[in-house]
Amino acid sequence: MSGAETKVLDQRTLRRARYAVAAAFMVHGSVTGSFATRVPWIQDHAGVSAGQLGLALAFPALGASLAMPLAGRLSHRYGARTALRTLLALWTLSLTLPSLAPNLPTLCFALFVFGATSGMADVVMNALGVEVETRLGRSIMSGLHGMWSVGALLGSAGGTLAAHLGTDARLHHVIVAAVLTTLGLVCCTWVLDVQAAEDEEPPPRFALPPKSAVLIGAVGFCAVFAEGASLDWSAIYLKDELGTSAGLAAACTTGFTLTMALARIAGDKVVDRFGSVRTVRHGGVLAGFGGLLIVFGGHPAVAMTGFALMGLGIAVVVPLCFAAAGRSGPNPSQAIAGVATITYTSGLVAPSAIGGLAQATSLVVSFALVTVLSGGLAVFAGVLRSGDRDRPRVTAPSPAVSEPRV
Repeated sequence: MSGAETKVLDQRTLRRARYAVAAAFMVHGSVTGSFATRVPWIQDHAGVSAGQLGLALAFPALGASLAMPLAGRLSHRYGARTALRTLLALWTLSLTLPSLAPNLPTLCFALFVFGATSGMADVVMNALGVEVETRLGRSIMSGLHGMWSVGALLGSAGGTLAAHLGTDARLHHVIVAAVLTTLGLVCCTWVLDVQAAEDEEPPPRFALPPKSAVLIGAVGFCAVFAEGASLDWSAIYLKDELGTSAGLAAACTTGFTLTMALARIAGDKVVDRFGSVRTVRHGGVLAGFGGLLIVFGGHPAVAMTGFALMGLGIAVVVPLCFAAAGRSGPNPSQAIAGVATITYTSGLVAPSAIGGLAQATSLVVSFALVTVLSGGLAVFAGVLRSGDRDRPRVTAPSPAVSEPRV
């Protein structure tokens, strides 16, 4: 085979691998959206109070935080493709567990497993995304996370329709799990099969993330805190603080979600042009300005504009944190797991922290804190500089990557 033919073959393989990873992200997001819309049904079926439900909903983050460090070891032992195929299937199948739980203890256990499989699949597919991005020589991580958001929106739409029709969540989730498991297995056929070198030491089962990952994770923490606060409290802010109708308040949350998804899908071109650091730095300024409009605007239209600007500003931060973590050391999966653990913790802490501060003071003060954290992105964006390192375009197959097998 000539050198030109080898180059074309490799680029086709990489493009195919990119689409396959994007499909895996969308499948992953669809599970989240399918679950979220049926939480009220699950609460009624398990017979738990609002407080008990809040306790149970902490278990997915707990399971993810404990299990994510194992993902790197699984990838090292079995290869990235096998690890993703297995973990993604476990994640999609675990969608059936929460709706089967008849009481609080079983619901907590089901959500623990749900979160553990989610977190491990998340780490592996982000590591594969970083690998493809590095080999292509251009940014794709923002778009991959945008596909996750698209999947979440599709899953939410299906769940909303099922709830409207009064469909039993057990039946709904069994059907969705079967479809998504099949799609996941198919798309994993075409991801890169990254194998560890023979002399490479396996990562530890549990280990603290490296210092570089902690600093990167801190940036991700700020972005996820702002995202969680906006998703969970923006509607309440408009309704309680600004006196809007429930419909307009809900529209604000929907608009924030759509803004995030669209910004992530379009974000790769911005990153390729300006780099990770400048993109996050300017995003932090934009998000901080949006926060100021929320806190000081005093009018629903101004606040909704502020939430939209915040969504635009923070949308690409988490994908860029994963990309930077994947290039920050010799073990990408371990670094990504460390960043993912920190960001998952932020998503767990943000809603309750906003609520506690609001109860002690007001929601305005709570979003003043969100504004400070969002603006902090502009100050600490420099820690993502590893994401702007040279990413040479690879034109020959790497010996550590095998060709996709059908």
